[in-house]
Amino acid sequence: MSLSYRVRNTIFVLLGVTGLVLKRQYSGPFTDVVLSYGGNLCASFAVYFLARLPRTLGKLSRAVNAVIALLVVESFEATNGFGVMTNTYDPFDYIANMLGVALAAAVDVFASHVSHSRDSASE
Repeated sequence: MSLSYRVRNTIFVLLGVTGLVLKRQYSGPFTDVVLSYGGNLCASFAVYFLARLPRTLGKLSRAVNAVIALLVVESFEATNGFGVMTNTYDPFDYIANMLGVALAAAVDVFASHVSHSRDSASE
């Protein structure tokens, strides 16, 4: 796993965390939806890329990585924040988590494609 790959994934983790932290500042269209589910989407996005960081998990296929990330975030919902954090149950949180992981996987594919295209062009 190259350094640039790890840096890229770290940046995406930080992007997801930033979205999670800043969601309360949002005041545009669909404010209620963003405030209710934006955190789930951003956290799920970050968890996907967080799972791509370790050498052992980073070599897994994107599909397996997506399943692992989805299991983590859905388990968080099902166990009320792993019993550590307070979590308000909302069945639509599960859908927002799925969308966050799906978005992360799509961004991962796109970023890899761009990276490979750039590497091919420089040769």
